[in-house]
Amino acid sequence: MTDQNLRDLLEKLHHELEQMEVTDESGRELLRHLDEDIRNLLKRSGAKVETDEPMLERLQDAIDQFETENPTLTMLLSQMMTILSNAGV
Repeated sequence: MTDQNLRDLLEKLHHELEQMEVTDESGRELLRHLDEDIRNLLKRSGAKVETDEPMLERLQDAIDQFETENPTLTMLLSQMMTILSNAGV
């Protein structure tokens, strides 16, 4: 996957997060952290993709939490996990 493809996926994911309306506090907190993670990755576009364990955990938690109520977000998060895994993160 090229840097542009990764950037496009991050932007789609960021947009989907902005559109989400979550009623519980834990879900809102999770989305806030993911949004911050995505913004940081977008700022580093072109640089080596590096994440930390908490970000990967948040991605997995979000997939688990939102898979039934937001399939689009779940698909994008799954793609992000695959990309990071393939990058050796």
